[in-house]
Amino acid sequence: MSKKTILENLQTFGVKKVLTYLDSNPNKNIPRILDWLIIADKENKYVGKQAQAVKNIFVSSENNWYRLIKSLWTDVDDGVRKKMFENFVINACLIGGKRQDKAKEKNECNIPWTILLDPTSACNLHCTGCWAADYGNTLKMDYDTLDSIIRQGKELGVYFYVYSGGEPLVRKRDIITLCEKHSDCAFLAFTNGTLIDEEFADEMLRVQNFVPAISVEGFEEETDSRRGNGTYQAVMRAMKILRDKKLVFGISSCYTSKNTEIIGSEEYFDDMIEKGAKFAWFFTYMPVGVDAVPELLATAQQREFMYRQIRAFRETKPIFTMDFWNDGEYVNGCIAGGRCYLHINANGDIEPCAFIHYADSNIHEKTLIEAFKSPLFMQYHDNQPFNDNHLRPCPLLDNQGRLAEMVEKSKAKSTELQNPENVCNLTAKCEKAAEEWAPVAERLWHEAHG
Repeated sequence: MSKKTILENLQTFGVKKVLTYLDSNPNKNIPRILDWLIIADKENKYVGKQAQAVKNIFVSSENNWYRLIKSLWTDVDDGVRKKMFENFVINACLIGGKRQDKAKEKNECNIPWTILLDPTSACNLHCTGCWAADYGNTLKMDYDTLDSIIRQGKELGVYFYVYSGGEPLVRKRDIITLCEKHSDCAFLAFTNGTLIDEEFADEMLRVQNFVPAISVEGFEEETDSRRGNGTYQAVMRAMKILRDKKLVFGISSCYTSKNTEIIGSEEYFDDMIEKGAKFAWFFTYMPVGVDAVPELLATAQQREFMYRQIRAFRETKPIFTMDFWNDGEYVNGCIAGGRCYLHINANGDIEPCAFIHYADSNIHEKTLIEAFKSPLFMQYHDNQPFNDNHLRPCPLLDNQGRLAEMVEKSKAKSTELQNPENVCNLTAKCEKAAEEWAPVAERLWHEAHG
């Protein structure tokens, strides 16, 4: 056994011992485990800063973050909480982060923190503006390939895997089997939620390392108008099942020109918290695919509205929120191209981002590390960040011409199988949004950073 493996095993053993007494008195022992994390992260690069920030929260029992953390004891199954803490905080962030840094130094390329996978392109819904239909609803990544990706990823320090699609829960059985086999990993799925039933929730409770992020477009009218009649009520049933079984879940909301004011409202946040959501991912609509609807792009004013609302609610609401574009300032710009994450579609194409459907590598032909060293991924590596203003992180939505330049230089091809999309046509659909957002982003950046 290598020195590295011994040290990693000692860290895992240490946190397991800590977790054995953590439940006895959370108020007293949570600060102790945070101290342990701060000490374990000597470089203060992986979990130390976050642990110190959480520790500071415990100064007051009145703030929203304290209430969120305490709810993990009142609302979440003990085994699920322990397993997710071990896999996400220790394996994915602390141990995995160190292993990723060594791999970056050795290979001189990006190594991701998480990998986004499409087990299938099939979906039981047909939402307005979604690209899933472009795949013909026929593609499926076989189990052995999914397993190989995870095994390769763990060698590089990747212990966090996210599923999308299509609808990933079309592959329920394989997803649970992968959770069992890779019990040291944390898994999340972006799902429409309609396939979550009592049986699947029981399987989640058994494996303990799978968390759904359920797509909601607002309230019933907004959700059903984009996803189909009855979808909202199906989602509410799924949330109740998960909440009753004390399982962790969150939401994923795409804000568009049609629903931004609803998605960003206090009423919506409060309702999702009441339903049991512990976290929320926010995405702005991207006009990807020939059947995309550019009119759904949020305006610059709506994007600023979400910027301000999410930051305000972070100070008051007991829910952890992430805004894929507007939080670029916290992660130094674009996180795609393997810098923090990448996307592998159901055909095996290794794409820089879920919203960038171009590739020069396929998992059936290359290993992960070979793909990370490919011309397209090295274009990302050599050009990130794409703007000094990290409120303009994206090479497609925020920085006109940057994506087209990288695609052309790398000779990457469109991964849209039925209707390949010329990269110049794609970027043209975002040109107006980029021009209008630029001055707003500059003003917001100046307000925040001087």
